[in-house]
Amino acid sequence: MRESCLLIIGYTWPEPESTAAGNRMHQLLLFFLSLDYKIVFASTAKASERSLALADMGIETKAILLNDPGFDRYVARLQPEVVLFDRFLTEEQFGWRVAEFAPGALRILDTEDLHSLRAIRERNHKKGIDFSLSEWLKSDVAKRELASIYRSDLSLIISSYEMELLSVLNIDDRLLLHLPFMVETLTDADTEQWPSYSDRSGFVCIGNGKHQPNIDALRWLKSQIWPRIKKGLPEAKLNVYGAYLPQSIMQMHHAREGFLVKGWVEDADSVMKMARLNLAPLRFGAGIKGKLLLGMTCGTPSVTTSIGAEGMCGTLAWNGKIEDDAEGFARAAIHLYENECEWKKAQEKGVALVNGLYGKERHEALFKDRIQALSEGLEEHRLRNLTGSLLQHHTLNATKYMAKWIEEKKASGK
Repeated sequence: MRESCLLIIGYTWPEPESTAAGNRMHQLLLFFLSLDYKIVFASTAKASERSLALADMGIETKAILLNDPGFDRYVARLQPEVVLFDRFLTEEQFGWRVAEFAPGALRILDTEDLHSLRAIRERNHKKGIDFSLSEWLKSDVAKRELASIYRSDLSLIISSYEMELLSVLNIDDRLLLHLPFMVETLTDADTEQWPSYSDRSGFVCIGNGKHQPNIDALRWLKSQIWPRIKKGLPEAKLNVYGAYLPQSIMQMHHAREGFLVKGWVEDADSVMKMARLNLAPLRFGAGIKGKLLLGMTCGTPSVTTSIGAEGMCGTLAWNGKIEDDAEGFARAAIHLYENECEWKKAQEKGVALVNGLYGKERHEALFKDRIQALSEGLEEHRLRNLTGSLLQHHTLNATKYMAKWIEEKKASGK
């Protein structure tokens, strides 16, 4: 009997030290390795110097092309038991090929976050208007992403808010699994090793420069929030870290203002643990925020916005403060920074959040059980998903013939 095979079709090669999405993929890889899957990671993207060393983990890699019949032959030979699509765009591009040439494979979509939600919020933020469900649903990208969820056998949803949003649309919960970031629970031995309040100093802000919500947050932080914090705490310093920060952000570095743009850092845990407060002034976005979970696991309270905390704390108290205007944000940051008692209470709330909502063991068990149940009853599961079957037939036929046309055009050199 052969070992089970997982094919992951990656939108990018994972960079767990640079992006929350890369960290998420790393967690999924470790989960499937723990179940003794043979893993093949395939992508049309190019790896970078910060990409995860997959070969060192025993993971096979495969370069693939868009609109290439060679992928059909490859997946037909591989016949994976499970195919994981990294974001809905890869499901659009390769879903019909997997369905046709490896029909018995369980098709899982890892949404990372609802990209359509992030896109519409960014557009609305630039226009100065509020988000509405109806406007989101009218967008082409929302229709595409929802169609991808229906076509998949299971979609992994990282945010409890996004689960609620999809439930409003009456999407069958058998097609969805709430799977947030998964981390080890925090023990007393872990928390005792954290630097104390008095051993920490300064503020920290971490964000990948390729992610537009982070760029907007840094600009707002520099122009509106940090001057207010600096006025209340003249000696304070803010360290800004992030991979791929554009030149416009690097030029914000101003030592006399205490606004220190450091760029990429190899060990984000260390800089987070030495900071007294984590700042994440996000004004749009989706999913849950790796930088905020990192703060919790490092014992560093956070000040963020409603968008930043969205889907991350359920009914539990936030490990810091949530403020949506520059004045309130700065005031909350100053108060928490100076008040050791409040700071320690916020730190304890972070421990409760990690252990209550993000425990690796519990979420991995749920994911494992769902995979097993779907694998054993896949035919019946698909029969019940009539909307998905219709979309698979009609939408993907259109995608298929468009891809075939592109293939023929490429082959003829036109």
